Parts: sequence; C-alpha cells; structure tokens
Amino acid sequence: MPELPEVEALRAFLDTHLVGKEIARVLPVAISVLKTYDPPLSAVEGAEITAVGRHGKFLDLTTAGAADELHLLFHLARAGWLRWQDPLPSGPPRPGRGPLALRTALTGGDGFDLTEAGTTKRLAVHLVHDPQEVPGVARLGPDPLAEDFGPERFAALLAGERRRIKGALRDQSLIAGIGNAYSDEILHAAKMSPFKPTQNFTPEEITALYTAMRSTLHEAVERSHGLAAGRLKAEKKTGLRVHGRTGEPCPVCGDTIREVSFSDSSLQYCPTCQTGGKPLADRRLSKLLK
Repeated sequence: MPELPEVEALRAFLDTHLVGKEIARVLPVAISVLKTYDPPLSAVEGAEITAVGRHGKFLDLTTAGAADELHLLFHLARAGWLRWQDPLPSGPPRPGRGPLALRTALTGGDGFDLTEAGTTKRLAVHLVHDPQEVPGVARLGPDPLAEDFGPERFAALLAGERRRIKGALRDQSLIAGIGNAYSDEILHAAKMSPFKPTQNFTPEEITALYTAMRSTLHEAVERSHGLAAGRLKAEKKTGLRVHGRTGEPCPVCGDTIREVSFSDSSLQYCPTCQTGGKPLADRRLSKLLK
C-alpha cells in the first residue's frame, strides 16, 4: 500500500508534470472507482490544474475552470498505483478485467492512469468543491511531517489512547499517512514492541518514538525525491529494514526478523531490537507481549 512517503513523492512528481496543464477528459474505467457524482467529471474538462496537494494518503488535484474551483482527489488504497504516460494510448480505454481503473487525459496528449491490482477494489476517486467533503479526508489526524507537529502535540495525542502502539500509529484519524509498512519501520527504529500499550509509555519513550517517526518518514521521502512514478514501488521495498523481510537478518543486530500474522495483514519485527529477545506470540493463539 502506498503510504505517506510514496504519496508525497507522487505529489511532487505530479506537481512538476501537471501544474499549468489543461484536463481534456477524466475517464472512469472501473465502475467502483468513482465515489461522487455531483459535480460530474465533465466539470473539469478544459480546466487548468493549479496545484497538487496531499492529505494523508490522499492526492488532491486543484482545478480552475469556467465553473468554481474543484478538487479531484484519489486514494490508491492497498493495491492502487499511478502510471504516467506520455503520450497516452490513442482511443478510449476499454472496460474489462484488467487493472486500469481511471484515465486522466491532458490536452497535450499526455496524462496518467490509475490502476488497481487484485479482485478487492478499494481505489477511490472524488470530485468535490472542498476536500473536507470527502469523509476520509475530514477524519484525518495531523500530518506527522508538518512543521507544527512537535513532540508535545504527539504526546497529547497518545495521552488519550489505551491500545497497542502498532494500531495507534496506523489509525488515520490519530495520525495521517502511516500504514502497515512504515509503522513496522518506525517501531524498529525506536526499538519498541509493536504491542506495547500506549498507556505504559514514559515521556522519554514518547520522545524516542516521535524522533524515530520523523526520521524514518523524512528519510523515506528523501530516498523517493525526484524519482519517476514508476520507480517508487521498488524504492520503497529496498528502503525497508524489517517490513516484508521475514526470515532475513536484522540489519542492525543480525537476529532473524519474525512475523505475526492477522486475518488480512501481518507485521514484522526484530526480537533482539524490539522485544528483549522474546518472540511475539501469534495474536490468535495467546496474549500479546507487553
């Protein structure tokens, strides 16, 4: 799933390639992708893209045309991606069983496709007057890389929580943009168990977690800076230390990276770095390690 660093890199890429250009058409290919119908997608035909923004994992294209300012937002979900094409294929895209979900064509002949692999279709596109009209944007917590998001604000957010830190970091209404992969990476950098209860954190541990969160995300954004959209997935995988690396040696201590599986996801961690050398029991079989 694309998370904050990849979505921020896509934002920067699109800012370079889209701002100042005119939309010819936005063509939904998969019926499930479009979540709003008023205004219609035809309202942005002939509109100029004036800015590209990000709200957590949402990308936001601001357009200005004959009508009011509109925002074309999309969330790539778990298996979605953006593919830039210059030029776009000639002729309208054909609906079918392929991964193509939506095509945005520019008047210059270039543009981009939104694709989604797999059978579970969660990629979402919204056209609205205000990004806050999108429920997923309206409920977002603060951006962890925002200049005004300091350790005191982070501590205040955790003060009201009573759950395990892995889940708290992934909660978009608490902190925007962090998903399964980077929560694993942040906790490894902070040397903390993913199942540590938030109510047990000391002020020093909160500061250490805040520092690990900011540095991990900043480093990932820096690695992705300037890359073409098609190279971002590979860059994400090469930069991860523990997530997706079950059975490999930890790059810090050499211990074997382990995994805990859930019904629809899994987490990875290093026992030596994070849990005092004790493997975490599978959540489905026994109590979680504190």
